[in-house]
Amino acid sequence: MTEQAVFGGGCFWCLEAVFQQIPGVVRVESGYAGGKKDAPTYEEVCTGNTGHAEVVRLEFDPDRVSYAGLLEIFWKCHDPTSLNRQGADVGTQYRSAIFYYNAEQERTAEFSRQTAQRLFSSPIVTQITALTRFWPAEPYHQNYYRQHPSNGYCQAVISPKLKKIGLVIQESPQ
Repeated sequence: MTEQAVFGGGCFWCLEAVFQQIPGVVRVESGYAGGKKDAPTYEEVCTGNTGHAEVVRLEFDPDRVSYAGLLEIFWKCHDPTSLNRQGADVGTQYRSAIFYYNAEQERTAEFSRQTAQRLFSSPIVTQITALTRFWPAEPYHQNYYRQHPSNGYCQAVISPKLKKIGLVIQESPQ
């Protein structure tokens, strides 16, 4: 039986590319969460007026990778001390956030944040909040790095991030 997790940490293309490489992660879907607007579009989220963050929803096999293990990767693959930005991506839609499904995920996320704080000299600003609704992003955002590895953003931002945390992108199955 699989479980789900939702994380925001800058551009969803980056998080998607990272978590697609993790054994035990069955599916990664880019989307939006944390705002008030129903069925937001990318263009609406980019205005910063919807309250939504760009996020990824993970479906994972807890017998192969734990929620705590996913959180360890989450802390390493973005800067959780940077408020409403990751690199050149600026705005509330790029905030660092963990959206939990249940009390156990909330406790695990809170403990993980306390533990991860030791790795950073600045305070972690990651929001930890209950998931109220996940809205899938448009189809052209799904599997973005796998479909567009030569894209300038992918080469400048995602590829170095994958290398930095020791991941190599796998080829898409045909």
